Amino acid sequence: QVQLVESGGGLVQAGGSLRLSCAASGSIFNINAMSWYRQAPGKQRELVATMISGGTTNYADSAKGRFTISRDRVTVYLQMNSLKPEDTAVYYCNARIITTHNVRVVYDYWGQGTQVTVSS
Repeated sequence: QVQLVESGGGLVQAGGSLRLSCAASGSIFNINAMSWYRQAPGKQRELVATMISGGTTNYADSAKGRFTISRDRVTVYLQMNSLKPEDTAVYYCNARIITTHNVRVVYDYWGQGTQVTVSS
């Protein structure tokens, strides 16, 4: 069993910054990738940023130049600067994990989500 626990959301004014954290725990054999997604009201969930093992990163166009994804062992971070009202959403952590129970399968795990609200 694997759990992802997020923290760091909140209310911030436009132009401000927030740092989200997501810590994985449980029967982890290897973490192949960790990502941040977001879902705004009435919209589909969208990828914000990904970091795969080895350190390669990928960002949505809306996040480039403002957001930075980083990782420290089993914790992934999303540093969000120059926040805009359109960044308001629930942010979800995702991890692609091989567990110790079956090293031949990669599973997707999700955090519970953390609300980010940017006021204008």
